[in-house]
Amino acid sequence: MEEKWDKTFSKSDEVNHKKVTFHNRYGITLVGDLYEPESFQGKLAAIGVCGPFGAVKEQASGLYAMELAKRGFLTLAFDPSFTGESGGDVRYMASPDINTEDYQAAVDYLSTLEQVDSNKIGIVGICGFGGMALNVAALDTRIKAVVTSTMYDMSRVNANGYFDQGDNEEARYEMKKALNEQRTIDYKNGTYERAGGCLPLPVSDDAPFYVKDYSEYYKGRAYHPRSLNSNEGWNKIGCMSFINQPILCYSKEIRCAVLMIHGKKAHSCYFTEDAYHNMVEGSKYASNKELLLIPGAVHTDLYDNMDVIPFDKIEDFFKRNLV
Repeated sequence: MEEKWDKTFSKSDEVNHKKVTFHNRYGITLVGDLYEPESFQGKLAAIGVCGPFGAVKEQASGLYAMELAKRGFLTLAFDPSFTGESGGDVRYMASPDINTEDYQAAVDYLSTLEQVDSNKIGIVGICGFGGMALNVAALDTRIKAVVTSTMYDMSRVNANGYFDQGDNEEARYEMKKALNEQRTIDYKNGTYERAGGCLPLPVSDDAPFYVKDYSEYYKGRAYHPRSLNSNEGWNKIGCMSFINQPILCYSKEIRCAVLMIHGKKAHSCYFTEDAYHNMVEGSKYASNKELLLIPGAVHTDLYDNMDVIPFDKIEDFFKRNLV
């Protein structure tokens, strides 16, 4: 584990920080950064933070964790299985099951800390781990409040493509055929080809805006040597299991409070709008669910733009619901 400060943001003097390890129920050791207010009394409410998908804890999740610690919470930003400093081999794989378990393992760990009130635990999920956060909220009754930020539904985007343009049997068949051919190649070669990550800078003007948006974050202002998206990307077949394993089947049964935040100009806004609608429509638990769309904000604004991320709103939400 890297012990020196190696984040893509500056350390605040208002928080204490240390590197920690914990394990999930698959026996994988996870590595996290624990942040706590510089001074406090009594037991703290705690928040586990993960995401974006393909990022590491030294990027957006760490920024969220540090800022929330400044506001009085004990926070844990962690690398999910197979990525960053966390364990798991083969590297750069994703799993709707294991990544949901990663969140639950974070709750396990936080629940055992002496300085934490185990009845006051929340989670934050950014980008693809926003979907994971909703998934675990439907499963783990210990979680009392959830914030998703600039959320992706990873099952939907992997099965249907962006904007659901591949939402038909033939498109999915051709995609699965290519992925399975890649599996044969990888097994034969004994290596695992990577998916490429973001584009090098400067990105061509004819690239889609969201590609430029991602690349300027991961290759530019928030580059980190352990980040998948900053370098060679995922294992090419790394997200294959999401295609036929939807993650939000029981979102209507989420009883804890949920705040979903998205930029109105983000290419991905439809994921949050649809997930929120599906969560509250016909639900007995809609009264503690909130949707916040931020005018003018694009996807990565909610990664690191301190003028856009509504931390006052997030702080108030957790203080009202982690009681």
